[in-house]
Parts: sequence; structure tokens; C-alpha cells
Amino acid sequence: MYVVLGLLAVLVVAGGVTALLQRPDESDRAVRPARERSQPQTANGPHYPRVRFRASRAIGLPHAGRLVAGTQLPSRGPGFTTWDPITRTSPSRGWRRHGTDELVRMVLRVARSYRAAAPGALPMLVGDLSRPRGGDFGPQFGSIGHATHQNGVDVDVYYPRRDGRRAVPRTPAQVNRRLSQRLVDLFVDAGAQAVLVGPNVALRGPPGVVKPFPNHDNHLHVRIASPG
Repeated sequence: MYVVLGLLAVLVVAGGVTALLQRPDESDRAVRPARERSQPQTANGPHYPRVRFRASRAIGLPHAGRLVAGTQLPSRGPGFTTWDPITRTSPSRGWRRHGTDELVRMVLRVARSYRAAAPGALPMLVGDLSRPRGGDFGPQFGSIGHATHQNGVDVDVYYPRRDGRRAVPRTPAQVNRRLSQRLVDLFVDAGAQAVLVGPNVALRGPPGVVKPFPNHDNHLHVRIASPG
């Protein structure tokens, strides 16, 4: 009988050792990679904020108007990112980038076309549009402000730099003229009513649409048709 009990004890101990050996090690369980989740998809592609179009309306004139139900341009998207001219940081503050649905759609369309036409270039650098309800965008909002940009039909786009830096060019000599001309051409093809360019950057386009204008040697100013 004692022999039988001894054999049973051996079997129990052996079974416990076997179970212990078969149990996953805790440290092994901790480093086991988690199952990856699929990335969320939006209308703009992975990772990009959605655009909420709102049937916006431009009221009045670019220099004396307001914006109803303005659409906010995302902080970034396929082929573009935004730049705040006051804080000199990217992305820009959200209240500085509202426009009509038509203007926001044009920016998104041109950004995609620019990325396709210049695949090695940095994303298009977008500056100010309008405030959420439009209206005055003068010096009280930073620097010299804007005389226009009041009813959601204007947008500033900074020229690409020759040195490839993601920053605003400080002089005309820093402007990549080839890529900047590409941007001008794309906005003209997209139906811009006016594209104001710096008088010292030698950019060209259809007369009456592409016009040299003071204080635009570091960015182009795009305007779509205003109902006013």
C-alpha cells in the first residue's frame, strides 16, 4: 500500500512539473506583438482629417464682406500642409483657414495635382484663408493683416524654397521658380479668377489673371470668383 501511495505522489509531482513547463512564460507573453488594427480611412486617405463641407456662402466683396457657414481647410492633407504667418509654425491655427466650399475644394484639388506633378517636392504650404465668419482680417490679427480675405474667396500659398526647407522664403533669391510657376499654372488651370504674385519673382501667366503685386515676393495670393 505504501508503495502505491508513493507511486501516486510521484505521478502528481511529475504532472505538476509538466504543466509548469507547458505554461507560457510571463515575460514571453508580455512581449508577444499585439494584433495590428487597420488604419482609419477618410475621404482624403489615411491619417488625414475629414473635410466638413457646409454649403457656405460668400457675402459681399473680398475687401468688404463676410462668410456664412465657412468650411475649415484641414491642418494638412494629401499634398499640402498649413503655415501660420504670425506664430511661424505649422500647422496654422484653425480660425485662420476658413473659406467657401468652392475655395477649399480648389485647394485640395491643386494640392493633389501638385503632388502628382512634383513627387519629390515638399507639400504645398498653405497660409491664411478667412476667419470663420469672415469680416475684417486686419493688423489686429497679427503683422500687417489683410485688406481682403473677408468673404472666403482668398487663400495665400507660399512659394517653395530652392533649398528644400519647409519654411517661408525670405527673399526672392530663395524662391524655387520652377515649382512656384507650377503652382501658378495649376491654380490658373483650376479656374482661379486672380493669382497675385511678387513683382520680383518673375512668375508668368495669362494677363488679367496672373498679376504682379507688392508684398507678394514670398507667397502667391489666389482668388476665386466672388458673388459680390
